[in-house]
Amino acid sequence: MSHLADRLHLKHLRLIAAVARHGQLSLAAHALCLTQPAASRALTDIEALIGAPLFDRHPKGMTPTALGEGLARRARSILDDLSDAVEEVEQLRHGRGGVVRIGAVTGAAVGTVVPAIRRLKALAPQVELHVEVAISDDLIADLTALRFDMVLARLPATARPGDFDLLRGQGEQVRIVAHAANPLAGATTLAALSDAHWVMQGPGSPIRRAVEQGFAAQNARPPGNVTNTASLLMALALLRSPDPAGPQTVTPDTITPDTVTPVSAEVAGLLTGMHGDLVILPLAQVISVAPYALITLHGRRLTPAAARCHALLAEALQG
Repeated sequence: MSHLADRLHLKHLRLIAAVARHGQLSLAAHALCLTQPAASRALTDIEALIGAPLFDRHPKGMTPTALGEGLARRARSILDDLSDAVEEVEQLRHGRGGVVRIGAVTGAAVGTVVPAIRRLKALAPQVELHVEVAISDDLIADLTALRFDMVLARLPATARPGDFDLLRGQGEQVRIVAHAANPLAGATTLAALSDAHWVMQGPGSPIRRAVEQGFAAQNARPPGNVTNTASLLMALALLRSPDPAGPQTVTPDTITPDTVTPVSAEVAGLLTGMHGDLVILPLAQVISVAPYALITLHGRRLTPAAARCHALLAEALQG
């Protein structure tokens, strides 16, 4: 058996499959770009190699024997697998397939990753994408551990800049979002929000620092009533959820009355666009956050799919 496996080649399998499919040697030869005499000699050699006839010859053509039918079925399966493998290699080589893992802070996920994904999926729908949203410290740690191909984040102060390649984006602006029924929804200064219930990322996060700096710039008392969370879903739930002990319709009497949350301008637009009962507070003061960057590990070679995704993210970031 091993002797037969060593001597049975792909060209033999192609001929067996072609003859079984077409039922005539002349048609099989034409499909394989062979002359009929060459195909006839090759089939004779295969049958001699196997030691049994693979096809019954008759005036109207050829039909497989039981042995020929079994071998033709196996040949088709092998050739199909080979074709799929070649297609997969081509997709990977040209960045049309493969797996790409991206990490992003919330604002970057909405403002940069989403438009890049739409373009990538239009160009290469076979690419398998994994996107995670987290804070910068966690994203950089996971990038260093090779869990991401690239991240959109800010380098922590403890990171060594030489370990990374960065493409910086534009700075972000912060918006304060509240329920439309919130009595503070018309506030124009941060000072008016000192006693509000703030739902925001923990101490040291970029948006948290920007908000605290905004209060300091107005000589206003910083928030004291804070729920710390990096979860946008949690912030949304606290903005909109009614009191579980009361009616389940969101009204001025059932919402948490003074909850506000600071988010990037892109996220604020997404939230208020999806939920008509949320509004952006008309603050006169501009609150800015340092820009995030598209970050990869220095010297790490990206796969073709990841490189294509990186290029699209770079365009979205700079555009």
